[in-house]
Amino acid sequence: MKTLTCKLALITALAAGPAFAEDITINVWAGGSNDADSYRLDNISIAADLLEREAAIRGEELNITVEGKRDFDGWDGFKQAVTLSAEAGNAPQIVVTSHLDIAPWASAGYIVPVEDYVDLDAWPLSNVYSNLMEIAQYDDMQWGVPQDAESRPFFFWKETFLKLGHTEEDIAAMPARVRAGEYTLRDMLADATKAVEMGLVEEGYGFYPRVSNGPDYAQFYQSFGGELIDPETGKLLFDRTAMTEMYQFFVDAVDAKVLRKNHIGTDWDQWYSEVATGKAAFWHGGTWHYGRYTGKEGNEDFFGSIGFTLIPAGNDAGRANTITHPLVYLITNQEDDRVEEIAAQLVSIASEPRLNTLHAIQSSHLAIGKAESGVDLYSNNRWAAEATEVLLPYANAQPNHPSYGAFSEAMFKGLEAAWTGVQTPEQAVAEVEAQLSVTLGDDLIIR
Repeated sequence: MKTLTCKLALITALAAGPAFAEDITINVWAGGSNDADSYRLDNISIAADLLEREAAIRGEELNITVEGKRDFDGWDGFKQAVTLSAEAGNAPQIVVTSHLDIAPWASAGYIVPVEDYVDLDAWPLSNVYSNLMEIAQYDDMQWGVPQDAESRPFFFWKETFLKLGHTEEDIAAMPARVRAGEYTLRDMLADATKAVEMGLVEEGYGFYPRVSNGPDYAQFYQSFGGELIDPETGKLLFDRTAMTEMYQFFVDAVDAKVLRKNHIGTDWDQWYSEVATGKAAFWHGGTWHYGRYTGKEGNEDFFGSIGFTLIPAGNDAGRANTITHPLVYLITNQEDDRVEEIAAQLVSIASEPRLNTLHAIQSSHLAIGKAESGVDLYSNNRWAAEATEVLLPYANAQPNHPSYGAFSEAMFKGLEAAWTGVQTPEQAVAEVEAQLSVTLGDDLIIR
């Protein structure tokens, strides 16, 4: 591992600037990105222009060529491409990916700590929310910088909610009631059952969760009292009772005919269309769904038709919660330290409030730093303002643990087995526990 002292010495030596033109190419690969997420790449290009202009004022000639790529075959294709390129020694200099990749990629030597090249206590990184910066840490080092923030709210269709006997005042109070544990998942299940029985929604559409595995399902584990990691030991936590209660909730939803047994695997386009147009009573998703609902799906009255809260608590042992799953900028291990240094500086500049706001508003994400709330483009956007207030102060994240991917995948497979009736919740939990005990060994605490 290169030492911070060596890196600082290098930066100091280069501070006076080279006496010749310096040409550097920076490749940026962004996973899980589409047209709305273009600023994940564009902001690095803007940062490069600024860095070149600063160099010119110092009398230096710095030419930075930024090349970007975001058209991968899904997340699996992206991560495979990064891994293979890193193994071959030709990885892109900057990758935009899940913070969950930090632990395995740091352990494999694919990435370098960003803290070796930038001052975390200086602007603009000092402005980034500390809890988001912590999400990009691993093994007491700052490996990355949050590229965006988001959260995963619980949604409900207001018209259906009113027809169930609730009032406009009840709708306005829902975020606070959920936060206080006064409206729980069991209350939702009762309302969803009533919505089906009254014919307000079709069978299977009372509760309409996401159709594949994702961070969202860890929220329901937390709703029933589960914890993902032990803060004292850093080991992953498997709570038999919480996991069983979580699985049982989904089984009860199927038995009540508010959730389809074969819901998993539903086409995503179908899912988006149905939740955005009122076919479902309750569902959960991401803050970035706002852009899809109001754009492609044609919902022209989002705030009049859809309400949102934290994921409700499931029982007295659990809590209302939401998971933020920020993507992060990571710097890959390069032969030339100077390339790593330039890449890190570009990431730092791209984190400035006005630049990050461009991404946040265009893609319906949330701010990474405090000062973004003072940027007109952000403060004048109702969704950004309300989602930030209702969700972000209460958000937590999945742990940066090398084995968390295996934990998450096993948890969902167990849920799927119980949900579809292949196993009882107790049987599914026992099988997941046995699998994780073998797979994770001493990295797992069972209680």
